[in-house]
Amino acid sequence: MLHAGQAPAPKAHALLLALALSPLLVHLPYSASIVLHAALAVYVGAWRSVKPEPPQESMSDGDAYRFPLVGSCVLFGLFLCFKFLPKSLVNALLAAYVVSLGAFVVVSTVLPFCEPLFPPALRDRVVALPTIPAIPFLGFPEPTVLEPTVPELVLAGPSIALGTWYFVTKSWLANNLLGLAFSLVGIEALSLGSTRTGAILLAGLFVYDVFWVFCTPVMVSVARNFEAPIKLLFPRISLGAIRKATAAAAKAAAAKAGAAAPASAASHFAMLGLGDIVIPGLFVALMLRHDVERRFASSYFPTAFWAYVGGVATTIVVMNVFKAAQPALLYIVPSVLGALAAHSALKGEFWALFRWKEAHVLAEEREAAEEEARAAKEAAKAGGKGGGGGSSSKKTK
Repeated sequence: MLHAGQAPAPKAHALLLALALSPLLVHLPYSASIVLHAALAVYVGAWRSVKPEPPQESMSDGDAYRFPLVGSCVLFGLFLCFKFLPKSLVNALLAAYVVSLGAFVVVSTVLPFCEPLFPPALRDRVVALPTIPAIPFLGFPEPTVLEPTVPELVLAGPSIALGTWYFVTKSWLANNLLGLAFSLVGIEALSLGSTRTGAILLAGLFVYDVFWVFCTPVMVSVARNFEAPIKLLFPRISLGAIRKATAAAAKAAAAKAGAAAPASAASHFAMLGLGDIVIPGLFVALMLRHDVERRFASSYFPTAFWAYVGGVATTIVVMNVFKAAQPALLYIVPSVLGALAAHSALKGEFWALFRWKEAHVLAEEREAAEEEARAAKEAAKAGGKGGGGGSSSKKTK
């Protein structure tokens, strides 16, 4: 278990960074690269979520039921925007918003490793910056107070530079570095709260993914048109071959008047949406925290993790066989939930695992129950006093 100030899974972080940079030196088959990136991102994010303090945000059953509906509205809204508005304008606005958030996310990603490098006197020193006014339509209903520590402020420079690099060049590498940062921090910061909530969320998004990929062109269209770090990109051929092919296509198109526009470099990249990493990753991380709470008397984390890896691998195999985009959650969700159900049933712990809740959720429920009991007691006391006064007045009459 991690203690305050301890960097989580440093070797896995280093391996993930090396994997992200590897296409610069050597070409990996994109199928293997997708599986390795997804597996390492989930593994690292899960260990980052193991902390002495509870996660920043926790999901309820109601949130899990609503999530696929809200996601569907957002997805279809993006589809309509790309259909009826200039693609360049939509992408510029969305990319600016995502990249702005990315600056904060990148700082959060590298802070555990860089903070110990600063003198103790500077680590907790806060720097007061101007307050950002409320921007309700962007999800900031109240003014945002910026009070970063010195390490956070120093790391903000490289983080902003990375976001600017992506915004200006749309580099696949900048895209992947930002996308991985979003994935790690997303898995780390959000808690599903309970196994039941996680199962509800995965089941709902299973239907969501299958419907929007197989029954409509919406998901694939948005994924291909949305130029922002919400997906990871994997070279299908070597970077040198991509540069040559793109240059040759541009030269051929320029030589022929009225020729079709050359194929963009994006056509040489396979993609994996961050949702296929973060959503199952939240559940895998939940199983790790379950095992940590039980001091590894149970081993549901390895089961969930390898089931996830198997689900991603199955997605890639089916995609290559049928030469068509596949909803990854169609294979990941049954793999993860099925493996955990079988494992827990064999150990006679199925219902215990299904009903398990994290300590901070149980504490919140106890506080809510105590508050409700206190309110009921006060209401009964007030009602008793009112009833007593009424009896007295009747006697007086």
